[in-house]
Amino acid sequence: MSIETTAVDEVTVLARLSEMLRVLLEEYGLDDAEITMETTFHDDLELESVDLVALSGQLREHYGERVNFAAFIAERDLDEIIALTIGELVRYIVGSLRGTP
Repeated sequence: MSIETTAVDEVTVLARLSEMLRVLLEEYGLDDAEITMETTFHDDLELESVDLVALSGQLREHYGERVNFAAFIAERDLDEIIALTIGELVRYIVGSLRGTP
């Protein structure tokens, strides 16, 4: 497990999250998709729930237990999950790592 303790900011987290997503997207031939703070998981990246489970595992492996993606998703209803943006997750990760989720 490698928890980033320095430079916990949105730019750093977005870059790391983009790397994780490109691995998932590579399976669909979409690894060149643009990933920004406004990108949505469902409409833009076309990720399914199984992909989000895989992403959850990658987040836990990289950031440790402080970033609980399952709890983050559980707080949302289906429409909010479908509309979820990369930026929302990035801000959650930064807040979790700083101890202010």
